[in-house]
Order: sequence, then structure tokens, then C-alpha cells
Amino acid sequence: MWILAKHLQFRVSRAQLESRLVKRTLEVEKLSQQLLKVQDEERRRFARDLHDCAGQTLAAMKMALTDLENRLDNNLCTSGVLSDLQALADQGLQEIRTTSYLLHPPLLDEIGFTAAAQWYVENFAKRSGIKANLEVAPGSERLSIMIETALFRLLQESLTNVHRHSGSSEVSIRFQHEGQAVVLEIADRGEGIPAEILQRLSEGSSEAGVGLAGMRERLAELNGTLEIDSNSSGTNLRARVPLSVMRQSESGGNYGPVAHPGVANMSRSAQL
Repeated sequence: MWILAKHLQFRVSRAQLESRLVKRTLEVEKLSQQLLKVQDEERRRFARDLHDCAGQTLAAMKMALTDLENRLDNNLCTSGVLSDLQALADQGLQEIRTTSYLLHPPLLDEIGFTAAAQWYVENFAKRSGIKANLEVAPGSERLSIMIETALFRLLQESLTNVHRHSGSSEVSIRFQHEGQAVVLEIADRGEGIPAEILQRLSEGSSEAGVGLAGMRERLAELNGTLEIDSNSSGTNLRARVPLSVMRQSESGGNYGPVAHPGVANMSRSAQL
């Protein structure tokens, strides 16, 4: 009887593991589909931006060049047209530079996360009209490109969520070293994240939304944790990445996934 009971227990445990594996596989597939959808949406957005901004500027330059050609043929004054062309060229360069920086700011590679974050937060405030305050601990050292890129993408996604969903008029960002780790915190005073979304995220479900799920996966790759405290007074997001990941990367070491994929302390103190 004891052997039979153990055998049945083993079969039940194995069935549970197989069920979890199937569920996790389906969630990964769904997340992959969502990521592809987001990628397509991003491509359409950049295509639209290029058409509406740089494309229109180039079209205006072409018309100005035609006007310049006509004036030269008729020995007319060209100073005004040349000034317009110079202004249009400057505008086109600025538009292309802005698009390029949003895709991947050179400051991230050249100077590091702190400078890239300062640039992005300042421009986010100008574009969105949301008051943004960035606090960086003095003497912040350069991190590995893996950590800096992950933190920058998390900052981008968090501020995008604040702009699109929170309804907050201000946001605070803090970046600091905490023991043997770096911590990035983003706090707003908006409407908060729906409780069901936080619950799905704490369960590791891809239905939490591709943005939050993407943050979770990025941090999981670095053995980091994501803490979210959200209620009707606002949302506080806290990402923590151990510096041991940087040392392992530099020495060629490996780091595996954490027990739970990058999510900790999901809470909500009030229902919306």
C-alpha cells in the first residue's frame, strides 16, 4: 500500500508539473505574439512619424529648391529661399536625430545610463507636459551595457505607461546604489494599475500586458526583481538589479533565472 500511495503521489506530481509546463508554454507563446504585435505597431508609428515629420520637411525642401532654380534662371534674389532651405535642413536633421535617439540614444553607449536617463526624462516632460523629476545618487559609476540597456528600456516603458494610462500630472524617478545592487524607482500620482492586472503579473501571466510582462522578463534575465505598489493615489515601481550580474558578465560567468521570474511584492492597497 505504501508503494502504491507513493506511486500515485508521483503520478499526481508529474501531472501537475506537466500542466504547469503546458500553461507556461502557452503564456510564452502568447507573450511572443503580443511582442510581435507591439513591434508591428512601433514600426507603423515610426513610419508615420517619418512621413509626417521628416517626409514633409523634405517635401518642403524640394519645393524650395524648385523655387530657387526658377529664381536663378530669372536672375531674381535668392537670399530668402536660401534662408528657408537652411531652416528646413536644420529642422529635418533635428527630426531625424530625435527619432534616432528614441530608438537608441548614443549617450547610453558613450556616457552611460545616468546621462541617457537625464536626456530622456527632460524630453519626455517637454513632449508630454507631465512634470518629471529625476534624482540620481552622486558618483554613480558606469554599469555593464546589459544592465544599462535594461534600465533604460524599463524607464521608457514606465514613463510611456504614466503618460498613456495613469492620468498623473507628475512623475518622480530615482536611481541609486543600494548595497550590492542598483535600484530604479518610478512613482506617479495617477489612477493606479487595476488589481486584476497586478494579480496576473504576480502569477507570471502574459495577460498582465506586454509592457509589464516585458519589464518582468528583462529583469529576470539579470536576476533582478520588480516591485509594484499601486492604489488609487498612484503607482510606485521599483526595479532592483544585483551588481553581481555585471561581475559575472565581465568574467564570463553564467547567471540563471530566479525562482520567480523577476516579480516580487505585488500589492494594491485600494481597489479602483
